[in-house]
Amino acid sequence: MATPFEVLAEPTRRRILDLLRERPRSVGELTEQLGLTQPGTSKHLRVLREAGLVRVRPDAQRRWYELCPEPLAELDAWLAPYRWMWAGRLDALEQHLNTMPSGSDSSAARDDPSVPGPPRPADGDGADPGRRGRTRSEDR
Repeated sequence: MATPFEVLAEPTRRRILDLLRERPRSVGELTEQLGLTQPGTSKHLRVLREAGLVRVRPDAQRRWYELCPEPLAELDAWLAPYRWMWAGRLDALEQHLNTMPSGSDSSAARDDPSVPGPPRPADGDGADPGRRGRTRSEDR
């Protein structure tokens, strides 16, 4: 049996979990949302079910899939000791952003060549209607 990490390495399976996070869904609804074939969707659901990440609930002719949060809580607990690596960086970014001048027309930002400014029109793109279609060398 695959581990939750191996199962979640597949982007389609993560997308299925995202959809099931909102509410339980039928195979047909998941197939439509994912743009896959029904057999393709069913294969992903089987892998998720075997890993304990989803459970199925039969209802007459339909099968409803819903998220099982327990394995995700285990993944979250495993990741907890690593959060310091990005939490500190996000705090530093927030402090940096708080020290920046506010407003997009700051003179410091205008004078700094590394700060992108508004886009400049290319030759013939409306900078001067009289020049449209001419190159700079033709203006000389």
